Amino acid sequence: MPKLNQFKTLVLDEFEEEKFHLPPHTHTYYEIIYIKKGSGIHHLNNNLLSYKAGDLFVISPDDEHYFDIKKSTQFTFIKFTDNYFNSKQNLTCDEFLVNTPESFMRDKILKETVLKFDEPCKTILKNTVENIVTYGRYIDVTTSPIVFYQILSIFGLIKETIRGMNLQMKSTHLDNEQIANYIHQNIYQPKLVQIKVIAEHFNIAPTYFSAYFKRTFSISYRDYINNLRTTLIEKRIHNNQLPIKQIAYEFGFTDESHLSNYFKKRKNMKPTDFKKL
Repeated sequence: MPKLNQFKTLVLDEFEEEKFHLPPHTHTYYEIIYIKKGSGIHHLNNNLLSYKAGDLFVISPDDEHYFDIKKSTQFTFIKFTDNYFNSKQNLTCDEFLVNTPESFMRDKILKETVLKFDEPCKTILKNTVENIVTYGRYIDVTTSPIVFYQILSIFGLIKETIRGMNLQMKSTHLDNEQIANYIHQNIYQPKLVQIKVIAEHFNIAPTYFSAYFKRTFSISYRDYINNLRTTLIEKRIHNNQLPIKQIAYEFGFTDESHLSNYFKKRKNMKPTDFKKL
């Protein structure tokens, strides 16, 4: 299954097709997909969602999807990376600083239900998408505050429609304290603090978790884990209560030699030499 990448923070793409050009796929970025005309079935994760003109879908890096087009369909794709909203925090309202658009787009209810936009939201949505596309023909949308606010307004329309449909969304905001607690509780079991495992635990994509962690904690996840593990090992050695072999076992190393090589790489000395300091 292909995984698509995008390096620009924001990309607009509008096209019409009778057969969707991509197989089932995932991507490292986010998508707002507006159906300008046409109909068919949107295969989104394990859900089959019938679509028609005026429908809107939001896709996160956690999702797998493709379109089974029944009637020639014109799509508008608004695609953005993690950095798009993060780089414009000075323009973002307080609500989106707490619960980001990226986390909002991960809610399962948006993967299981086709939103029913009533008037005037339906017309406002159509006009908003057209405004964004029009701006994209004349200016660099990645730096435009006007386009940024237009995109934010789409999330407002989604939220209003969800309320009107009496749907209940779950909060997907990442709790930094929970992340830190998880790491400190599981630092002794290397498999449990692998990026793919911790990302799955918090129900987010590994690529998103890595970027989120570095942005939030100002250090890469790998460096954070290595620093924490090394600090704890140093304390064990200084306490002088456990043999090196037992410390190696406690932290999930295969043997004393494995721990020694790891420690030497981090501290430029063997644990036995560090013990003498």
